[in-house]
Order: sequence, then C-alpha cells, then structure tokens
Amino acid sequence: MSIKSKILVTGGAGFIGSAVVRHILTNTSHSVVNVDALTYAGNLESIPAELHSERYVFEHADICDGVAMARLFAEHQPDAVMHLAAESHVDRSITGPGAFIQTNIVGTYTLLDAALHYWRGLDEARKAAFRFHHISTDEVYGDLEGTNDLFLETTPYAPSSPYSASKAGSDHLVRAWHRTYGLPVLITNCSNNYGPYHFPEKLIPHVILNALAGKPLPVYGNGQQIRDWLYVEDHARALFKVVTEGEVGETYNIGGHNEKQNIDVVRTLCALLEELAPDNPNSIASGREGGFASLITFVTDRPGHDARYAIDAGKIERELGWVPEETFDTGLRKTVQWYLDNESWWQRVLSGDYQLARLGEAV
Repeated sequence: MSIKSKILVTGGAGFIGSAVVRHILTNTSHSVVNVDALTYAGNLESIPAELHSERYVFEHADICDGVAMARLFAEHQPDAVMHLAAESHVDRSITGPGAFIQTNIVGTYTLLDAALHYWRGLDEARKAAFRFHHISTDEVYGDLEGTNDLFLETTPYAPSSPYSASKAGSDHLVRAWHRTYGLPVLITNCSNNYGPYHFPEKLIPHVILNALAGKPLPVYGNGQQIRDWLYVEDHARALFKVVTEGEVGETYNIGGHNEKQNIDVVRTLCALLEELAPDNPNSIASGREGGFASLITFVTDRPGHDARYAIDAGKIERELGWVPEETFDTGLRKTVQWYLDNESWWQRVLSGDYQLARLGEAV
C-alpha cells in the first residue's frame, strides 16, 4: 500500500469502525471512505469534526445494496477495504436473528461480489497491491472448556449464537473468495473490545451509565463468564497493521491478554467510579450504602452463553510486531474517564438525538 492510499471502511460509524477511521485520519496520510448504513448503533458523532478534511468522505449506504456498492468502488477507486459493518449484539441476535443473517452474511457476499468485479478491472500494479480485510470475532470459535486453552487461528469453528454463526458464515465466504477467485483477503478475529464511543448496550458502557444514573447493574447468571478484553484503540492499530503489512490469505487473532470474569469487570468499574466520580449521588462518598457496587443485580443467564473466550495473539506479535499498549487497568481507567468527560456524546445517544446526524443536523 502506498504512502497515500484510499481505504474504504464499512461500518465506519460504529464502535470499532470509528476507532479505525480516527486512527487512520490522525496517524497516517491515507484517505478514508466511510460507508455506513447508520442503523441504530451507527453514530457519525464518533468521528469528531476536527478530523473532517479532504481525506475523509462519508457515504450513507447499505452493504446489502449491490448497486450502491458497485457505484462506491467505481467512484472512489479504493486501494483497500476494511470490512467492519456488522450486526454484533448477541442478545439482539437471539431475539431477531434475521437482521444478522442479512447484514453479516448477505451483506458480506454483496460486498465481496462488488470488490471482486472492481479488483478484476484494476491494472496489474494496483491489482497486486489491493487488499480486502474482513474483521471478525473470537466468538466464531465457540467457548473454551480448559482454563489454560487459547483460541488459535487454526481452532475449529463452533459458534453458539445466531450472531457468531453469522460471523462464521461471513468468514467462510471471504476465504472462499480468496481460494476460488484469488481475491487478496485478510481476516482478523478479535476479543471483546472496550473504550471510548462504545454504544451503551454493551457491558462496560452500560454499567458505567447505569451506575451514574443509579440504575441496576445487570450481570448474567453468576457473572463468572470469562472474556479477554482489548482496548479499542489498540485494536485499531492492529487492524491497520494487518491491512498494510499482513500476508494475503492469512488470519490473525487479536487479543488484549486481559482475561477477566464479568463480575470482576463490573466490580472494577464500580471501584473506578467511586474514585473518579465521588460527587455522584450513588457513590459511597455521597452517602449511598455500598456505593455503586450495591447496584449490582444478578439476572437470568442468556441462552447458549459461552463460558470463556481467550485469544492467543502470538502470531500477530511475531509476524507483524503488534502488541497492545494498554493494560486492562490503564484502558479501563481511560474509558471511565472518557465517559465522565463526554456526557454530551452519550446523552445524545440515550436521547436518540445522535440519529439526526444522518440528516446533516449533528451539532
């Protein structure tokens, strides 16, 4: 990839996608075409206005729309695709799996089809340099029984939820387009992300905002499910490293080396809020008995809940030199502080006002 390439990022208004867009615009000279359908979790306000320039273009489009995808490739002539657009919330996939099949499988097929036709029309130099990077999840592997086992790039797929099954299907499509048609692809599978600009339905932002509001902090089952946590800005760095330096046809697992039980994550968040938001009426300092931790509420576990995820990220470390910069302690502290400092962002999410951005009315 040249010094000044153009990268088409699908799902660039989402949590991880917006982190990728911010990283590229802040730390490189590349241009970004941000393609997003702006469903409920897409938020253009996650790309601060100060980053907007001639290197940034937003396209309001659905990856399931083949005509729109063909137009975007023809018009923008990207040098690479970073495909992050996806439905990603497990609970929503259980109650409404159809949207996950449509976006994650049909949408990925539609994007692959458009990319393949575009790639075939490039001159030899650009054809050799082109990359299609598919961003996936560790949930495609199912869960781990042993306490010391880790997901490898060669771990067999065993998805448990409609979400993870749809992502597994999209991974298989990407590999098939490489093997059958020669499309130069890369795949990454990541562990649980957290950090700034995270939509409030996910565990960490949900706990932070509920705690600040004095609402229950729901924990599934006994809270002993284990996840490997990855700071989203570390993930964005890793993804950029893969699309620019990764070997075509390879898969790279990306993890944060931070295995934590869900209940411990919630308790750590409560302790950080006691320290960083002592004036909140739900803190111990303000007189609430038990403080934020008294809001923890155990609820019925969700169907098919995986017990443990843990990634071996040795391959990307050895081959591409990527390692996470944040520990769980430093990353979680930054995350809590960000939500305390950016109330206007999450208040607009909670009120629904952020959706006005699609009409050009963001403030």
